Amino acid sequence: MYRYLFVFMGLLIFSFSNAQSKIPKKRKYGFTPKLVTGPYLQMPTSNSMTIRWRTADRDVSFVRYGKDENHLDQLAGNSSRTSEHIVNLTGLEPGTQYYYLIEGVRDTLKWDSDTRFQTLPLFRKKEKVAVGLFGDAGNNSDNQRKVRDAFKAYTQDRNLNALIMLGDNAYSFGTDAEYQQNFFDIYQDQFLKNTPVFAIPGNHDYHDYVTFAEHAQQSGLLAYFDRFTMPTKGELGGVASHTQSFYAFDLGNAHFIALDSYGLEDFKGTRVFDLDGRQAKWLIKDLEANKTKKWKIVLIHHPPYSMGSHNSDTEAQLIKIRENLTPIFEKYGVDVVFSGHSHDYERSKLMKGHTGNNASFHQGYFISHSSAKDNGTPNSAPYDKRKSNDGTVYVVAGSSGALDHQQKTYPHNAMPFSTNELGGAALLEIEDSRLEMKWINSEGKVWDNFVIIK
Repeated sequence: MYRYLFVFMGLLIFSFSNAQSKIPKKRKYGFTPKLVTGPYLQMPTSNSMTIRWRTADRDVSFVRYGKDENHLDQLAGNSSRTSEHIVNLTGLEPGTQYYYLIEGVRDTLKWDSDTRFQTLPLFRKKEKVAVGLFGDAGNNSDNQRKVRDAFKAYTQDRNLNALIMLGDNAYSFGTDAEYQQNFFDIYQDQFLKNTPVFAIPGNHDYHDYVTFAEHAQQSGLLAYFDRFTMPTKGELGGVASHTQSFYAFDLGNAHFIALDSYGLEDFKGTRVFDLDGRQAKWLIKDLEANKTKKWKIVLIHHPPYSMGSHNSDTEAQLIKIRENLTPIFEKYGVDVVFSGHSHDYERSKLMKGHTGNNASFHQGYFISHSSAKDNGTPNSAPYDKRKSNDGTVYVVAGSSGALDHQQKTYPHNAMPFSTNELGGAALLEIEDSRLEMKWINSEGKVWDNFVIIK
């Protein structure tokens, strides 16, 4: 009797154990953690791409990818569990479109026909490079969404090689939650999963922790530094900066220099406009090392010339940038300087040599008096730098989200093409010896454009 009882109990235990093995146990990290952010693309080159995403719980990090969206035959990643996932794909072919999906320990976290990217063309090749530039975007406003949608509609038949954020990317304090709500949630599906993003910090990106830039990034206290992967070692071109605060990168035959115009560089308290500071010395070194590059573009949040929501005659940072940095830009043949900070659109003609206030500016500082629209209208010929590399065009593109008042002296005398009636974003297209910028407003119209030829 006892023997039968033991046999029955054994069968019962076996059946229960076997049934339990078929029921997934609740693991500490979960089988399918919630995808919070991403995927989003970083660090593009002709043969590599970095893919980032964030999950609510710790999980493994894998990317499946290939040139055929129905046959993702390559795998990269690792089995270390984390909630901040960073996977670098290498050995890719130049100028080639790839499709990808991201997955965790069990399931695919994100995949559709639009999770794709295109590697850059080989450096110095003549293929067109197209870049979108958004300034002061992250305020979660109707204007931000209108600009996003209009820009997406205008560029839908183009291959955007990068999206560049010109600072104040997440209002009002640059917190992690604000980056999620005001930046990633808004741009994720339209751009970030298929267009690599670069960013520079603005003053609002520093408001969650007012401190020295170096100290902040090392201790991870600024969401800006935690959320983006910057080319700090010169791996995308240019001189290594060894900091995420400022850096350089190449896209095609164009060299971009991304500056931090707000953060304190070290405990001496220097900023970008202090010529004895670390950043200014690096800027000169990088420009010197890249003076033979075809195109040179500077990205800096605070504009040297503006009469929009900020006044470059009265604000110390803007004055010092104009007095100390514009001579450097012009000495090394920087073609265009893009800024934000002022919540409007402002654009100069090709100009050189002005470091004074608005009242002191006169037409003699313009190297060319053309509109450079290249549209066949009178006085619209492109800015011609084939014989001389003199002159820079200054653009304030700070109305991609924020949009508000102007100074009484608006527009600035150096910025004849200015408006704050509608928000917008800039489209920069470079193909061999021709550069064109178009400012696309929130109605999807090209309100302004200019062309430079070399």
